[in-house]
Amino acid sequence: MPYQVFANLVLVLHFGIVLFVILGLPVVVLGNNVGWTWVNGLKWRVAHLGAIGVVVLQAWFGRFCALTDLESWLREQAGQAGYAESFIEHWLQRLLYYDVPLWLLTVGYTVFALLVAWAWWRFPPTPRSR
Repeated sequence: MPYQVFANLVLVLHFGIVLFVILGLPVVVLGNNVGWTWVNGLKWRVAHLGAIGVVVLQAWFGRFCALTDLESWLREQAGQAGYAESFIEHWLQRLLYYDVPLWLLTVGYTVFALLVAWAWWRFPPTPRSR
């Protein structure tokens, strides 16, 4: 039972990171257009760029996300063959996992990363002053 709980926690963490990566770009663009100065904080922007950078590198090298591998291992340890259908698993897995060719995901991740790089150029991050 603890393995399934940990697997669900990894899934929730994974989902949170996906939201951060996807929503981070529109937040930067919107924030700069409405005057939110925090969206250009260097730490926040480095974390966002780093997150999409890891995704793109994994895709280019044909590797699964480490969180996906960890979740899968935890589920196997819990004696599950594939994904169980708890509430969390049922909904989050449908949002995170798609049955499409890896090359299509790689192209999508790369285009998104280029948009993040554009946002760095268009709205440069600024170090916070103390």
